[in-house]
Amino acid sequence: MNTPSALTLIKQPIHGLAFGFGSGLSPKAPGTMGTLVAIPLYLLLLQLSPMWYLAAVVLSFIAGVYICHVSAKDLGVHDHPGIVWDEFVGYWITMIAAPAGWLWIVIGFVLFRIFDIAKPWPIGWCDKHVHGGFGIMIDDVLAGLMALGVMQIMAYWWL
Repeated sequence: MNTPSALTLIKQPIHGLAFGFGSGLSPKAPGTMGTLVAIPLYLLLLQLSPMWYLAAVVLSFIAGVYICHVSAKDLGVHDHPGIVWDEFVGYWITMIAAPAGWLWIVIGFVLFRIFDIAKPWPIGWCDKHVHGGFGIMIDDVLAGLMALGVMQIMAYWWL
């Protein structure tokens, strides 16, 4: 499997984004590392109004389809484990309208990772059958939506 070097990520911004600013180069659990790096970016996005937050997430998804497609094609590997832009977007979806506080940031992280790793239907089906940049992105979007649903139910009953 071709894994780009850190220097490649710097020289080729598409790979730098796809590999989550280097977090995807982690030899252990690159998806988890990518989701961790998504947290400070979420805190920046949180400064936006809800409408602009949603717009940023949608634009990040659209850009992610292209970013992931180009990076996977250049590497010759569909959905290379180091491509973690999809984890960024999936986590940001999970955090839509999340209650404030670090507890909810952690709950969102855990829920998203559970759905992303376990891949219940239809996530697993999409992961196996949908290809290209859209295929790389869609399973994490679905994991984010499922985690969002569970988190909103938890918030409703907890708060």
